[in-house]
Amino acid sequence: GRVLGGIGTSLLFSAPEAWLVGEAGKEGVEGSLGETFGLAYAGDSIVAILAGQMAGAAASSRGPTGPFELSVGFLALGGLLASFLWKENVAGGTTTSNGGGDDDGKESDSSDSKPTIRDAVKVVKSDPKIMLVGAIQSLFEAAMYIFVLNWPPAVSKAVGSYFSKFAADSSAAIGTPYGTVFSCFMACCLLGSTLFGQLTSSTRVDKDGKSKAVSTENFAVGMLGMAALAMGSATLSIGPSAPRILSALTSLPVLSTILAPFSAFLSGPGGILSILMLSLFLFESCVGMYFPTIGTLRSKYFPDSHRGVVMNLFGIPLNAMVVTVFLSIERLGVRGALGVSTAALTAAAACGMKLRALVDKEDEEESKA
Repeated sequence: GRVLGGIGTSLLFSAPEAWLVGEAGKEGVEGSLGETFGLAYAGDSIVAILAGQMAGAAASSRGPTGPFELSVGFLALGGLLASFLWKENVAGGTTTSNGGGDDDGKESDSSDSKPTIRDAVKVVKSDPKIMLVGAIQSLFEAAMYIFVLNWPPAVSKAVGSYFSKFAADSSAAIGTPYGTVFSCFMACCLLGSTLFGQLTSSTRVDKDGKSKAVSTENFAVGMLGMAALAMGSATLSIGPSAPRILSALTSLPVLSTILAPFSAFLSGPGGILSILMLSLFLFESCVGMYFPTIGTLRSKYFPDSHRGVVMNLFGIPLNAMVVTVFLSIERLGVRGALGVSTAALTAAAACGMKLRALVDKEDEEESKA
C-alpha cells in the first residue's frame, strides 16, 4: 500500500502540472499560468477543508478505517475523470535528420525517446536557475513534511499546559481539537493562495496602464523569508527558554508599553500557546502561497521535455531529508525537528534570493543589448 501510495504521490505532484503546462503551451496561454495555479490551489484548500469534515464524519460512523474507505470512491472517480477527460500530451522535441544520405528522408523526433534520470541531471546542470528552483522545492517541501508530523505533539503539549489549570482533575488528559486546527490550517492555505493570485495578477495596473504585479521571483523571496521566520518562532515557543524570551521581549521600552496589559498572560502558558498557533497559522499561509509560486517557477524554468522527470528527481533529496530527520526523531525531539525545518526554509530563502539575482542580471543584460 505504501509503495503504491508513493507512486501515486509522485504522479500527483508531477503529472497534472506537466499536463497543464503542456496544454497551456499548445493553446498559447502561458501568461495566465500563475493565476491558474493560484485558483487551483485555492480550490485545493477548500476541498481539504471539506475532506477534513467528511473524514471526521466517516471516522465517527465507521471507526478509524472510515476515512480510508471513503477515499476509495474519490480515487476511483479521479481515475475515471482523468481517463475520459485528459488527452495525452507529448513534450515537443527537436526534429533532426538521420543523415543526408537517407533515401527515405525519415526524421527522428527526440520526443519519441523517453527522458531518463541521466538526461534530467544533464538538464539541471545546464541551467543554474533550474537547480535553484529545484532546491527551493526540495527544501521547502521537506520542511513542510517534517512540520506535518510534528505539529500535533507540539500543539497538544501547549494546549495541555494551558488548559490543565481549568480542568477539575489536573492529571486528566486534555483533548486537542485536531480537526478544528486542521480546518484552520486549510483556511490559512486558502488565504495564502488567494493572496498570491491577487499580488501577481497581470490585471494589476496603475492609472497609466503600467503593471503593478509582483514578479514571481520577488514573491517567492518574501514568502520563503516569512516561512522561515514563522517556523523559527514556533521552534522557540516550544523550547524551555520560551518564557524567559517572552519576558525579555515584553520588557523592551516600546513593547513594554504596548504589551503591558498582556505581560502576565504572554509570559505564561497562554502566551506560549498563542505565539505557537499564530506562528503555525502564518506558516500554513506561506504553504498556500508556496504551491502556486513553485508551480509558476517550474513552468518558467523547467523544460517541457523533461518536466516530470526533473520534478521527481528533486524528490530524492526531499525524501532523504525527511527520512533522516524521522530516523533521528528520538534524539532531535519535536523542537529539534522543527529546528531542522527552520534551517531548510532559511536555505530555501537564500536560494530564492540567488534566483532573483540571476533573473535581474539577465534582465539588465537584455535591456542593455
